[in-house]
Amino acid sequence: MGPPLLLACLLAPLCARGASPAQPGVTVLGSPQAWQQHEAPRRVKRAWVIPPISVSENHKRIPHLLVQIKSDKQQPGGVIYSIKGPGVDEEPLGIFSIDKFSGKVFLNAMLDREENDRFRLKAFALDLGGVTLEDPTDLEIIVVDQNDNRPLFRQDVFTGRVVEGAEPGTCVMTVDATDADDPDTDNAVVRYSILEQGAGGMFSINATTGEICTARPGLDRETMGVYNLTVQAADMSGDGLTTTAMAVIYLEDINDNPPEFTKEEFSMEVEEQAVGVDVGRVFVHDKDLSGSPNWLAKFTILEGDPEGAFAIRTDPHTNDGVLSVAKPLDHEVRDRFELTVSVQNERPLEPTAPASPRALATMRVRVRDVNEVPVFRENPRRISVLEGTPPGTPITTYTASDPDTHQLQTLTYMLLYDPADWLRLDPHTGTIRTKRELLHPSAFLQGGWYIALVLARDDAEPPLSATGTLSIEILEVNDHAPVLQPSAALLCGRPGRGGTALLGATDDDRPPHGAPFHFQLSPQHPQLARNWSISRFNVTHAVLAVLAELPEGLYSLPLLLRDSGTPPREQHQLLNVSVCHCGREGTCEDSVLAAATAGAGITLGALVIILGSSILLLVLVGLGAARVRGRRRALRKGLLQRSRDDLRDNILNYDEQGGGEEDQDAYDINQLRHPELFSPRVKPPLRRDAPISSATPLTPRKLPSGPSDIEDFINEGLEAADSDPSVPPYDTALIYDYEGSGSVASPLSSIVSSLTDEDQDYDYLTEWGPRFRRLADLYGQ
Repeated sequence: MGPPLLLACLLAPLCARGASPAQPGVTVLGSPQAWQQHEAPRRVKRAWVIPPISVSENHKRIPHLLVQIKSDKQQPGGVIYSIKGPGVDEEPLGIFSIDKFSGKVFLNAMLDREENDRFRLKAFALDLGGVTLEDPTDLEIIVVDQNDNRPLFRQDVFTGRVVEGAEPGTCVMTVDATDADDPDTDNAVVRYSILEQGAGGMFSINATTGEICTARPGLDRETMGVYNLTVQAADMSGDGLTTTAMAVIYLEDINDNPPEFTKEEFSMEVEEQAVGVDVGRVFVHDKDLSGSPNWLAKFTILEGDPEGAFAIRTDPHTNDGVLSVAKPLDHEVRDRFELTVSVQNERPLEPTAPASPRALATMRVRVRDVNEVPVFRENPRRISVLEGTPPGTPITTYTASDPDTHQLQTLTYMLLYDPADWLRLDPHTGTIRTKRELLHPSAFLQGGWYIALVLARDDAEPPLSATGTLSIEILEVNDHAPVLQPSAALLCGRPGRGGTALLGATDDDRPPHGAPFHFQLSPQHPQLARNWSISRFNVTHAVLAVLAELPEGLYSLPLLLRDSGTPPREQHQLLNVSVCHCGREGTCEDSVLAAATAGAGITLGALVIILGSSILLLVLVGLGAARVRGRRRALRKGLLQRSRDDLRDNILNYDEQGGGEEDQDAYDINQLRHPELFSPRVKPPLRRDAPISSATPLTPRKLPSGPSDIEDFINEGLEAADSDPSVPPYDTALIYDYEGSGSVASPLSSIVSSLTDEDQDYDYLTEWGPRFRRLADLYGQ
């Protein structure tokens, strides 16, 4: 825009309205009225207004004069002009400048409309003293667009998909481009076109929207699966700047091709008795997309397998049909199979696909003969045997059969598992006999059953074997009578509370030959019923009750116990009943407490004295018993620690409650008369009171052959013990118990304590009863 134009733009608002002398305006350079505002009586007010200024982007003549502004408030000293805003003192800096004395505004740099399409500045007029002469006015600079930007696609490659066989006019995708130029001009109007798409011209594009659609029928994925299109975008309605991009169109597969076998017959073979193994494969071909449901085949066995011995599946990776064995095959029953197999897709064919018959193929399978394991037809075999069956009794014959009927083979048998070694098996016939009595109970029985394993083996090469389980139920026999447990009881001798005792019994037999038990007083002693009664408590216990008051003492009650077996077993047994003194609550009391509670005239002080004396006596007795027990424990660790197995005279054990001198059943003198019958079968124990390193093996001594040799036998033992330097000099005679300090008799250890027997007097032994007379005869001579 030249100076005349700028002058006309500045003068236009002044011509439209008058300038008031009181409100001076703005004029441009060369206006004659600017110098006459004080002389004219009336003048038109000129506004301090600047119209918008247009300038083209990419203007190359720099600097370029845009406009000159001037205030009509001319001062003698002059006016100072300035501008502010974007492009001056704000970003972007340095684009515009003004001559402060003349008011000329210059363009100092090339403009780009795509960055800034207009600039809004403020213009100021000041005197030389800095006083504002005019109010700030707007200065707008508009950047005029040029076609300097070509269209740009939003992406370099556009991708779309369409099913094969799609009808013409089926839209696939839309490509779009943008232009940075002014959208209100043709510089930004874009048009689209296809530059290249290969042979056929199968697609078209909408020039305005960029939408790509099918143009012709006949899209076939099996012929061409991908189309690559080169599309173009041009501005100026297609006559301006251009740019290109790629449009890739994939054809999606449909099931328009059925699978077909590669040949009509397939042959394969498999071993008999194999289950779950693959026999072979059949191969098919399908033109549809590999791996898709349209390509995946499904096989069916139509004929030749009525028993369902085979199964066929599809390998998802290769699309082959895999034939496998579903049930065991037997060469002896059938050695060949001819199967008719069909194939089709998992997904049905599209209606537009050409019609074709179902594909069929024949599979010939030969079954190879192999050696088969023997078979126990009854496995496990369950039998029942009575408890106590004598050895050698046949109990069963357990045999197997060989499926190989076309081969001559012999089976042999052996016991693979017989934990109790109860059985004997014939290796040729399979007959099983008892080797020993089958007893019950046994640790080898599980719930009354005995489990054994039988192995059957053929004589093929290599041989095969099979295992059969033999379960033997040991039938319970009532061969045990109930036993009283315990065999002693304690009760008060007064009828009623406290005068009862609970009796129990056990039976080694299993149900139903055990409980319930029947308790009764012996029928051979009917007089017992006057003082005693027995009543049932539960299936295993009974209650013994006193019917009349009885004195304290020991009673032996003969009882008859009977079980519930078939037939029932019964047994006579003795029950030792201790009848004690009854207290106030019906419980047993000792004599001291009874005396303390029975005396009505005893004072409280006397009662306390009696109780204190009793407690002191018990303490003293306890200390003495502990001392005696310690000495006895030390002495029992001597050479003869097993006193019950030692050959000694029949001396009564003090710990046992026997029947006195009249009781001849406590010890058996035959152990001394016939010692060879009672010789120990195990190695004699070593003395524990001697150091292990000093122990020397003792030469076994010959046992006495008769009663006359007993003295020599004892003397030899004493001499061997006294002459052994490695052990303490303990007597070999057993220390039975402590007899107390007030006994007339000397301790038994004194028998061999003296150097000679002449210092001892053994005549008093004759007063002890018939059991010690023999001892007195031996040592009193």
